[in-house]
Amino acid sequence: MPTLNKIRTAVRRQSPPPASAPADPVLRRLRAALTVFFALDGFLFAGWVVRIPAIKHQTGASPSALGLALLGVSAGSVAVMMLTGRLCRRFGSHPVTVVAGICLALGIALPPLTHSALALGLVLLVFGAAYGAINVAMNSAAVDLVTALRRPVMPSFHAAYSVGGMLGAGLGGLLAGHLSATRHLLLLTAIGLVVGVAAGRVLLAHPAPRAERAAAGDPAAASSTARRTGLVAVFGLIALCSSYGEGALADWGALHLQQDLGTGAGAAAIGYSLFALFMTFGRLCGTLLLERLGRTGTLVAGGAIAAAGMLLGSLAPAPWMAFAGYAITGFGLANSFPVAIGRAGELAGPSGVATASTFGYGGMLLGPPAIGLLADRFTLSTALTTVALLAAGGACIAWSTRKMTR
Repeated sequence: MPTLNKIRTAVRRQSPPPASAPADPVLRRLRAALTVFFALDGFLFAGWVVRIPAIKHQTGASPSALGLALLGVSAGSVAVMMLTGRLCRRFGSHPVTVVAGICLALGIALPPLTHSALALGLVLLVFGAAYGAINVAMNSAAVDLVTALRRPVMPSFHAAYSVGGMLGAGLGGLLAGHLSATRHLLLLTAIGLVVGVAAGRVLLAHPAPRAERAAAGDPAAASSTARRTGLVAVFGLIALCSSYGEGALADWGALHLQQDLGTGAGAAAIGYSLFALFMTFGRLCGTLLLERLGRTGTLVAGGAIAAAGMLLGSLAPAPWMAFAGYAITGFGLANSFPVAIGRAGELAGPSGVATASTFGYGGMLLGPPAIGLLADRFTLSTALTTVALLAAGGACIAWSTRKMTR
């Protein structure tokens, strides 16, 4: 027994101590500041989206010209993601997050200053670059913080993005009839700058927790570059499968309800709102799901639920069944993207986040036009079943690579 007691004492001395009280407030402040940046990102982007009809009228753009101009957001985002990963490695994810957030707030004021589709497209390249940069930077910062907290809280950050998006869309709906697009977006710029500077002071005051552990050596760095690259690509594909569904439902979900099920415009809008609401709810439950099911279990269960929900949503004969399908799909897709991005960041740092994010935004770019082409060839309801197909594909990828990614 004395020997056993000595062993226990030695183990306690060698074990890492629990987070000390002075360190906990720092991590809590960092988590709060990052949550604010995620919410601000969603808030500003949704504020821009709800004013697209007004910008279209102002520029006099045709539907096709507007569609090409809107591609500037996605093109600008994808173009800077890998560069942002390198900047995060060079300067740290916290300063890059703050700078990108301020640029995003300034960039949202530019679209109402344009008077042609060409000028709008060029401006949206700038806005999209800021949007892509902040997404890579703040996700990289979140990965570091999740590691320091030793809790799988990544979905909570993405829940904040969803909540911010709903608030931005709601405020935009309230102000659309009272303020011009120029005044509305300038107001969002002012809000973004004030909030970004306030939350940015916290990030700039403290380096990313991962930087303190770099000297001690990261276990992920010990694995081969080729293996890590392959695993990052795996999680990038899972992110693509998830974001394909998000992009497809955002652009085509309401039209399916109107065109195929005969609902009014208001009911069609409710359908997508249910999707977004249940996605937010799923992300709020994400930490609990990850603690109970683990990464693989969460990805597999989420993909299966989303596939079942989208089959119901796309093939349902009645609107209420389609509403239920949209809600189930939102809950199922909720955590696939955050988990995939988080794991890619753990494997390869900001470069991993950038690579997986590029895959993910590729899915958002691929979804809407793919649905359109398939709808022309078959029907819109049939085309939307590809969302279920890719959700199931993401689940299969997660299950088949579970031993590699453990």
